[in-house]
Amino acid sequence: MNTNDLKIFEAVATSGSFTKAAAAMFTVQSNVTARIKSLEEEFGTELFTRTSRKVELTEGGQTLMQYCKQIGHLVAEAKSNIQSSTKINGNLKVGCIETTMVFKVPEILNRFAEEYPDVELEFKSDMRNNLINDVLNYKLDAAFVTAPVNIKGMAQINIKEEQLVILSSSNGPKLNELLQKQPLKIIVFDEGCVFRARLESWLSSKGIIQYKSIVLNSIEGIINFVEAGLGISLLPEQVISHYYSGRKIMSHSLNKQLGTMNTVLISREDVPQSRALKVFIEMYSPSIAAKHGVI
Repeated sequence: MNTNDLKIFEAVATSGSFTKAAAAMFTVQSNVTARIKSLEEEFGTELFTRTSRKVELTEGGQTLMQYCKQIGHLVAEAKSNIQSSTKINGNLKVGCIETTMVFKVPEILNRFAEEYPDVELEFKSDMRNNLINDVLNYKLDAAFVTAPVNIKGMAQINIKEEQLVILSSSNGPKLNELLQKQPLKIIVFDEGCVFRARLESWLSSKGIIQYKSIVLNSIEGIINFVEAGLGISLLPEQVISHYYSGRKIMSHSLNKQLGTMNTVLISREDVPQSRALKVFIEMYSPSIAAKHGVI
């Protein structure tokens, strides 16, 4: 077995086809079949169930897939660290939720680029659970997500505590009046958004279970809809006070349990970290963060 065998195995698992895997690996199907057969003999178990329509991982194949991801990650880190013994370079993939992407990523990029110009920093915005899964599956090196994150093998650094507020139009009815309307309209991101989940929990605490969700994919869109009186929403107070203070929007405080949001920076702790990832994480250690005003 060699690393190329594992790459062929991953290609079959990802594509669900020996033919597609052969094309992706620039080889012939007979070689793919032979390499998979060799792996199955070496591990003493079938790695795929084969039908006329699809190839799927067996339980043993799923286990090997997890190890393949770890091995691929380790090989990439080894190459990066060996080839760059005198300077910090490489590629970092970092995830974050929408508000971090829009308002914090530009300053993070500028600050990090000034200190480590040879590191390529790539950001991805997504829902919390997707970001956590991407870190677990080596698709992201780290991610800014909301706490708590209680997962074995996951390291985390406390970044910031924020206050969340309910938003309504200052030109429309008072919040109490809006809550009496049937159906109440809420302006939110898609399912999986922490702000949407908090807003729905708050409504539930008020005994409101009937409401209409208007789903948007940007903060600017949510602000515009709320300002126009099309519904209520929930976002961090700092976002509103720093970037939308001039808009015709009213902010309404929440209790501590629902109104407090803690952000953490997560990464895997069960694999060696690249030097690029180490310096990125160190930037958010309490002493350095306080010195530079990070997040």
